[in-house]
Amino acid sequence: MAVSLLAREISDLCLGKPALRSLSLTTTITEVLFALKNSDDNFLSVWSCEHTAKTNKDYRGNCEEDGCDVGECKCVGKVSMVDVICYLCKDENLVSPSDALKAPVSVLLPEVPGMVVHVEPTSSLLDAIDLILQGAKNLVVPIKTRYSSSSRRKQHQKLSITSPTIHNGREFCWLTQEDIIRFFLGSIGLFAPLPALSIDTLGIISNDYPTIDYHSPAISELEAISGSLADENSVAIIDSDGILIGELSPFTLACCDESVAAAITTLSSGDLMAYIDCGGPPEDLVNLVMTRLKGRGLEAMLQEFTNSSCYSTTSSCHSQSSSSSSDEESESSTPVSALQRPGKYSRSMSYSARMVRRAEAIVCHPKSSLVAVMIQAIAHRLNYVWVIEDDCSLVGIVRFCDVLKVFRESIEDMA
Repeated sequence: MAVSLLAREISDLCLGKPALRSLSLTTTITEVLFALKNSDDNFLSVWSCEHTAKTNKDYRGNCEEDGCDVGECKCVGKVSMVDVICYLCKDENLVSPSDALKAPVSVLLPEVPGMVVHVEPTSSLLDAIDLILQGAKNLVVPIKTRYSSSSRRKQHQKLSITSPTIHNGREFCWLTQEDIIRFFLGSIGLFAPLPALSIDTLGIISNDYPTIDYHSPAISELEAISGSLADENSVAIIDSDGILIGELSPFTLACCDESVAAAITTLSSGDLMAYIDCGGPPEDLVNLVMTRLKGRGLEAMLQEFTNSSCYSTTSSCHSQSSSSSSDEESESSTPVSALQRPGKYSRSMSYSARMVRRAEAIVCHPKSSLVAVMIQAIAHRLNYVWVIEDDCSLVGIVRFCDVLKVFRESIEDMA
């Protein structure tokens, strides 16, 4: 059993994965927004390419197939809508978001090294797990394609010049924690009786997670929201008794647009949860956001997001519960439609495979089995599951990286 797993190469896990859509390191944040809104991906890779094309006039080969560029192309990170939202929420960018959007994408990349690592397709599965346990969030793997040169040219035209997918004549894909967990789930019988053990027995319930009180300003946990994106977990919203109410998940925010920065800046965490839930903010919260932006003298921010409404579509989901937790609900003279945004940019409305995220937290219990938690997380496209008691008090969180540690140790024991 161990031999078959040890013999696996990471290329086996990359079969059928799509090629990365990418951005240049010099791309502006405005261009990042355009690329994200016209892509079916929540994340786009960022590349640093230092190369020049061959100038040999006698060369008659196909540059797209042979890789005519001389130099190195390297993926240096990834960006999502959450990166843009958190960036716009910073104090220095609130006064003039239009200027902030002119900055290069490099300002969005985390300073933590080793989060994105290039690996060869012949690397072993255990090597990939070890890299992830050492802190890598995404592994960049070369993939073989059957595209002809004409197909590649058509693909470039479709994606626009800001999203090339071919580097040095090769295409690449992500390998993530979820991919490896899915692989283990497909071979789960090899690990019996491990999958049937409870997460409590295995000791993989972590107490290291950020929390925020339901009534606290969402902006007070901006750093935690940004950190949860890098750590691939979430921020728990709790009440004064430690009861889990919901979450501020980067996976939910990634399905929103940049106007959510205005909501994070002005609303409590509880109101923000209602604002992003179902992708359609309640009208009273829209008015509240506008009123508070004006009250703080952030008209430029309000105008910027009003101008970006051309990227939005009409909301089809209305809040069924939470109203504002504040008494400050005065009407604004600005039309509600100007800021009444669905939180989903238009690309998602035509992409049936995209899951509509909600602010409701996905939970399990300490006695839940390992395999049940794995299935639950994968079913919701998450890298974590919250753990609660019967009274909904928060116990901790189970993350994919902790699950991978268990499987890594199990493989060593079988070897």
